[in-house]
Amino acid sequence: MESFDSTKTSLFEILNNVHSGKIQLPDFQRGWVWDDNRIKGILASVAKSFPIGAIMLLEIGNESIKFKTKPIEGVKLNNEIKPDLLILDGQQRITSLYQAIITNEIVKTKNEKNYEIKRWYYIDMIKSMDENYDLEEAIISLNENKQIREDFGRRIVLDLSEKEFEYKNLMYPVYMIDEYSAWRREFNEYWEYDREKSKFWDKFEANVVNSFTQYMLPVIIMKKENPKEAVCQVFEKVNTGGVSLTVFELLTATFASDDFDLKQDWQEIKDKLKGFKLLANVSNTDLIQAITLLATYNNRLNKEKENIASDELPAVSCKRKDMLNLSLLNYKKYRDLIVQSFIKASKILSEHHIFTARDLPYNTQLIPMSAILAVLGDKIDNLGYKKKLMQWFWCGVFGELYGSANETRYALDLPQVVNWIENNGDEPKTIYDANFSPSRLHTLRTRNSAAYKGVYALLMDDQTKDWISATKIDFSTYFSESIDIHHIFPVAWCEKNGISKSDYNCIINKTPLSGRTNRIVSGEAPSKYLARIQKHAGIKDDEFQEILKSHVLSPEFLYTDDFRSFFNDRKERVLQKIEEAINKHIPRGEIEVEEGVFIDTEPDEEIA
Repeated sequence: MESFDSTKTSLFEILNNVHSGKIQLPDFQRGWVWDDNRIKGILASVAKSFPIGAIMLLEIGNESIKFKTKPIEGVKLNNEIKPDLLILDGQQRITSLYQAIITNEIVKTKNEKNYEIKRWYYIDMIKSMDENYDLEEAIISLNENKQIREDFGRRIVLDLSEKEFEYKNLMYPVYMIDEYSAWRREFNEYWEYDREKSKFWDKFEANVVNSFTQYMLPVIIMKKENPKEAVCQVFEKVNTGGVSLTVFELLTATFASDDFDLKQDWQEIKDKLKGFKLLANVSNTDLIQAITLLATYNNRLNKEKENIASDELPAVSCKRKDMLNLSLLNYKKYRDLIVQSFIKASKILSEHHIFTARDLPYNTQLIPMSAILAVLGDKIDNLGYKKKLMQWFWCGVFGELYGSANETRYALDLPQVVNWIENNGDEPKTIYDANFSPSRLHTLRTRNSAAYKGVYALLMDDQTKDWISATKIDFSTYFSESIDIHHIFPVAWCEKNGISKSDYNCIINKTPLSGRTNRIVSGEAPSKYLARIQKHAGIKDDEFQEILKSHVLSPEFLYTDDFRSFFNDRKERVLQKIEEAINKHIPRGEIEVEEGVFIDTEPDEEIA
């Protein structure tokens, strides 16, 4: 059975059905936005009998597709009317024609500078039938007073503020096209049934008015049997607005049919997340995806208890179609648990020196992490469980596994990581897939890379101290001391001594320092600025050496300004930190094989 019908329908039948409420919009449709010029353009196209494109409608009646609906802008209904059809594509065109032709009211639109204006639309009857003019030139719009003025408003060049002025100036109001016989009668009375004017009207009616009244519009009607996923996908592919709808917007319309305000609910959730800097970039779609992941996981567990054959069990999934099918019941059931799990994730990551959204390697990894934490609950406070969770996390970061479409990985992560943590089950695929090439360190230069942020976090372990204050870098000092990542061998010194940018600007030559310490570093050689820093710190040599060592480096190479020895030594030390985090050996002789040559197009993160 075909999923749609294709036909042609009279424009006025469409507009009258819009007026009566038989045709409406799904609530997820964005507002009407066409400007004055586009409205004049579509009126001219219809007047010339030019095609304006097909419109797509959706039959109402499928219980699985329940959208909150709304009338087209400008429609006034006395009672709430359930529509027969919804507009999926053609809102802007139909709304423009409806407001200009049917409402008999001034049209609220905007000009080319995006200022809101109000306009009446007219057809210059003479120009519309003169071959020397393009019909678009015959479509004019007037202000609220139905006047056109020049000389800073001092001189009226066209006044249609009275009906008689319309007849006199041969200006036909577009809003009378659906009542043209009444206007024609008064037009003839005004001209005292002048034979030439009657012939003129007859020609205008045949050439222009009939173009409107006889205009046939191609219509595609999606049948009500189509699943919601198909409806939403078709809407996004064909919608002339060109802006994709998010899952959240579509679910908002769906839940609204059950009188649940998803937007307001999300606003309340955002207020709860505000106090956690690491969660600043969590989106409403992230929340929906995590809830869907948890809901499908629990649904599968429940089915397993019923001894259903494994090949018939529902999948754990959070793809777009699954999110669109999330029920309001499951949303409400798992929402608070997932919100608390996002917060729990931020607290755990803060313990591992990831304090802000800017420093979070992958915002996307929070989605499976929150679902995993929701299943584990208080068990995650077990030190062994948390260690396993962080191994999975670091494998995702340094394996750089969450940078593209991740829905399939999320669906594997949740059952595999939970089973691995709770039951010592098989190693999760994310851990198995994680590999890190030593040469990758050379290309980690800015926060655009997840692995860069990962190394930065590892460099702030529990022993790392600022060079001047000697305070440990934790959640409190990170903000109070303005901790950021800075060069160890300063840029100015490196450039003066012929060190390549690819070496001095990569993560190997960077470490977390306070803003005050970095200012003292300046652009001098390490042997000079270290003496100055130690003097400011007011501490003994051996204590200062220990502070330097806490930054995963060998101080002797800094005191001798030996960049190459420092670089090779620190690279090895950083690799050991990564190995410890992912609990996997990194082959030292391995060279990362990539097609082509790495090109650094990213701007320097900072100059120190």
